[in-house]
Amino acid sequence: MTVLIVGGSGYLGAELARQGSAEGRGTAATFHSRPGGAPGVAWHQLDLRDPARLREVLDAVDPRVVINASSGGADWAVTAEGGVLLARTAARRGIRLVHVSTDAVFPGRPDPYDETCVPEPVTPYGAAKATAETAVRLLCADAVVARTSLIVGDGRSEHERLVHRLVAGTRRGVLFTDDVRCPVHVRDLAAALWELTRSEATGVFHLAGPQAVTRHELGTLIARRDGLDASRLATGRRADTDLPGGLRIVLDGRASRRRLVTRLRGAREFLAPRADGG
Repeated sequence: MTVLIVGGSGYLGAELARQGSAEGRGTAATFHSRPGGAPGVAWHQLDLRDPARLREVLDAVDPRVVINASSGGADWAVTAEGGVLLARTAARRGIRLVHVSTDAVFPGRPDPYDETCVPEPVTPYGAAKATAETAVRLLCADAVVARTSLIVGDGRSEHERLVHRLVAGTRRGVLFTDDVRCPVHVRDLAAALWELTRSEATGVFHLAGPQAVTRHELGTLIARRDGLDASRLATGRRADTDLPGGLRIVLDGRASRRRLVTRLRGAREFLAPRADGG
């Protein structure tokens, strides 16, 4: 079975490609400007705004499954229209689609959101992702929509890099004490997506960590794990800014976790201080 990872040179996509390569799976991946470095992966340049190029890549790879891990941010043409194009093309060709979505499709509320909750985006990014996942659910009967949250790893994620810059003083800013999410480790998330790819599961999954933390708590955990002075992380409140988006977006993934073998660790576990102190 050949699997095509769309967005394979991004942070999550690169981990998906690495795991596919390491486990000897038939893996191809796309990149926008530079191919990734995973060995044994066939790389193809792709701009999701180009329908002709998408057809060419699918003709060349002939995948049985496509994982859409692309990250176009709030760019409507890439994230929304590109996601719709991919869903429509996959449906026409009978290709199974595993589509990565986000907690940003929700506006935020005191109670958690489970897999049955309908998107109500309040940001351009959330609206683009909600449009794409709605198209996937409408057009692809055997698809998986996998909503996730903040993706963290072993030093390379945007959240970890930000904490290092804030502590070093090379970046000014605050970490919010009222902005709550459910971080997930990139390795756990990629492994869960591969598990879903190999399964016959369909529908919506919530692939986030089981622990809700504030942005400042997340930064403190990262700093302590990496031996940094967490007291240098300034605090603030999102409610005091004009930034759009919800303050508390907690994904309830209990139903999803019961359907998976892969264990999704919580932030306090995977960001525990390292035994060597480094």
